[in-house]
Amino acid sequence: MKILDSTPKKDGYRMPGEFEEHSGAYMLWPQRPDNWRNGGKPAQQTFAKVAEAISKFEHITVGVNDDQYANARNMLSDDVEVIEISNDDSWIRDCGATFVKNDQGDLRAVDWTFNAWGGLVDGLYFPWDKDDRVAQKMAELEGTDRYRLDDFVLEGGSIHVDGEGTLITTEECLLSEGRNPQLSREQIEEVLKEHLNLEKIIWLKKGIYLDETNGHVDNIANFVKPGVVALAWTDDENDPQYKISKENLEILENATDAKGRKLKVVKMYVPKPILITKAESEGVDAVDGTLPRTEGERLAASYINYYTANGGIVFPLFNDPMDEKAKATLKELYPDREIIGVPAREILLGGGNIHCITQQVPKK
Repeated sequence: MKILDSTPKKDGYRMPGEFEEHSGAYMLWPQRPDNWRNGGKPAQQTFAKVAEAISKFEHITVGVNDDQYANARNMLSDDVEVIEISNDDSWIRDCGATFVKNDQGDLRAVDWTFNAWGGLVDGLYFPWDKDDRVAQKMAELEGTDRYRLDDFVLEGGSIHVDGEGTLITTEECLLSEGRNPQLSREQIEEVLKEHLNLEKIIWLKKGIYLDETNGHVDNIANFVKPGVVALAWTDDENDPQYKISKENLEILENATDAKGRKLKVVKMYVPKPILITKAESEGVDAVDGTLPRTEGERLAASYINYYTANGGIVFPLFNDPMDEKAKATLKELYPDREIIGVPAREILLGGGNIHCITQQVPKK
């Protein structure tokens, strides 16, 4: 599997929207005791439920470190493929490959540099070298050539595309000091346009309130299909989230996509603030260089952080009255897909959600 020295745009490849058909999806298995409480055991049960839900719709491959292989294989059904992929943590959306395809159905991988959400400036752990190899391993497993960017940091959770030339992202993340401070906004746009085959980038300001990834877009807005965006929302003007969502709503409603369409924006209400409990905080090992989990800290909970599978949506449940409203909204947005909720507090405690722990492979 060779490294290509061209770009997807030059070669006629584009990143499809997540709502387009997949050949399958990947996940990584959680175990870091300084991020996942109680040695990752509660999170592993939740990851297993997410993998089983996705396996109803498409092939799912779970990558595990060697010391967790037997445990993961035991916890997952025969419908789920388990393979060894060494990793530093389980956020495959961010460290994994972004797949692009051409009109003939050929597949290639984009292998961005990963530096744990900010490297030595404000990254969340060190080292991250195993994570940075995950994309190459995915490309090899899929039998695809890849474009490797040694000088450009990007996480998959910081971008969403409509598959027709439009991308949404946040300034809070892509312009952050720990990513690509040597590049201007225009230069960052150029790299994205060349490697995802884009014509238009819509910049939102910020992501979900207190999101430790510097405001990944996949927690606040998502393309349902070309021309339609779901946006995390609250009506509570006293919640710091309100100002963030309102600003993003104005940007989206005043934007046009690469095809010149005005965007339809659908609000998805966030749950009431979710706080870390004392027991949850005490279950996480304190280690220098990683973000502590402190009691009473607010988590970046959002229903936007769902996975779009073939014929299905797998979305997070928070044991909140808004769970049902989120399900109803998703049913309206995706009438032809089955909507499955998975209790996701344990993923949220680790700093992300269902979309963050998955990465799709487009159908060839």
